[in-house]
Amino acid sequence: MLEVIRFKTEDKEKASIVFSIRQRVFVDEQHVSREEEYDEHEDESMHYMLLVEKQPAGTARWRFTDYGIKLERFAVLPEFRKRGGGHTLVQAVLNDVLPYGKTIYLNAQLAAMNLYRQAGFEAEGELFYEANIPHYKMVYRK
Repeated sequence: MLEVIRFKTEDKEKASIVFSIRQRVFVDEQHVSREEEYDEHEDESMHYMLLVEKQPAGTARWRFTDYGIKLERFAVLPEFRKRGGGHTLVQAVLNDVLPYGKTIYLNAQLAAMNLYRQAGFEAEGELFYEANIPHYKMVYRK
């Protein structure tokens, strides 16, 4: 069973859990520096925790920017991948942000682009590197 919980960083217990997921995926697995991974946008963002069979398995966040709404920090722990959790997270975030009527975008790692394409995002612009990982900006078009 897949479930998504929404919260703000004031909920220290949930924040600690999702930060540990991000630590494992981004810092440990993908070798992103801690300084790049944890930024000044944590408190202003809406955070999400994916539960798989009631076990914390993934995370995401979104925030308002000058360009619209930016979706960020999608991560699913390796042992929970290929179970639909990524799709569930993307859809939960989209369901929350679509009512705002703003441009919705994200910076997608090459390896995750198909996940976002299936949800209605299209690549825009040139390939770029963020934290030494190739990305494309993707914009929601549905």
